[in-house]
Amino acid sequence: MDISSIVSTEYTEVSSDTRIAKVVAAFEDPDCRGVIVTEDGTFEGVITRRQLVASHHDPDQKAGSCVWAVPQIATDEDVRRVAQLMIDGDTRLLPVFEDQHLQGVVTADDLLKHVQEFLEAATVDQAASRDLVTIRPDTTLGEALHEFRDHRITHLPVVEDGSARGMLTLYDIVDLTTREIQVSQGGNASGFDAHGGEGSSDNYRTHGGFGAREGELDRMLDLPVRDEMSSPVRTADLEETLDEVVHEMFDATASSLVVTDENEEPMGIITKTDVLDALTWGAEGHRAVQVTGTEYIDDTTYRDIVDTIDELDGMDSGLDIHDANIHINEHQERQRGTPLLFVRVRLATDRGLITASEEGYGASHALNEVRDILKRRIREKKTYDKSKKPPGEDYWKRRFGWLLRE
Repeated sequence: MDISSIVSTEYTEVSSDTRIAKVVAAFEDPDCRGVIVTEDGTFEGVITRRQLVASHHDPDQKAGSCVWAVPQIATDEDVRRVAQLMIDGDTRLLPVFEDQHLQGVVTADDLLKHVQEFLEAATVDQAASRDLVTIRPDTTLGEALHEFRDHRITHLPVVEDGSARGMLTLYDIVDLTTREIQVSQGGNASGFDAHGGEGSSDNYRTHGGFGAREGELDRMLDLPVRDEMSSPVRTADLEETLDEVVHEMFDATASSLVVTDENEEPMGIITKTDVLDALTWGAEGHRAVQVTGTEYIDDTTYRDIVDTIDELDGMDSGLDIHDANIHINEHQERQRGTPLLFVRVRLATDRGLITASEEGYGASHALNEVRDILKRRIREKKTYDKSKKPPGEDYWKRRFGWLLRE
């Protein structure tokens, strides 16, 4: 099954010299998964909420300085491959090209709707993450922002007295990272049409201006998350199937559900990313170590990376790593000529997914940082008794093999 029927021409596009304040305005629309950035009509990359929240950006900063290089796909790309690329590229929007011309985009939501009816084959127990990071209602937005950045996550359940009271996401705080700290910034961050063009006619969607900012950032960061969180929280139990989960997410206009135990206490989380990952489970039962971004490997080798995965697999005789996926991306920052690299590793094990991401100067440094995080998380996995091993080859051939065939 390919993506040709879900390629959309409805997306926001800005030039590389557009102010970040205007990009933020585009994200006021919760359906906006990313902004396409071009320079002289040539595709440069995308900007996502995750990038904006990663660090503070001056409202006058140019969009071209924040672009993220993401995979480019064709209209006949298989849905399973697209799901994998979204996870590896850390993006929920991918540009679709034909003969080197941008034809449109595919979003994670469109992909999930496309295959929703076939997701009954997997359950929450198999796909959810048990590495739950929570905050309290009185946690400040500044503290929550630190949690988002420190754990590289996009959802924070708000828990009090053993119950989920709300959910805070990147949607709720992205504006905080682009507010002027010292100088008033007036004006009107407006004028986006369906493709991000400027104008003032009724055909354009208008956003409010930013206004004065002295002292406002500190005041906002000191607010408790209860003022910004979404409530009530939608939940899921371990036995629910993923098609039910996706239906619940779309019904609630949410991108995650809190997973609760038999006592209705939070014990995990399932996100749209987790469901996307379920689409990548292969019928072959085992995948090799896959590395995206091999062009950035300069001070290590693929063989060294495979040996590192083997080392992790040998840490605990009770844990089996089915496959590993490593994504490497280069930032513009350098230290003595060595580029800053972002590395994300996803391990599919018989105890569920184990993921970690970190930055470092050079591939070896970044990979070693991620390896240390993975070792800690594998040790933590020893406390889990129940296996979340995906079903075997025959099962997936019967359920997904015909649907997601290469």
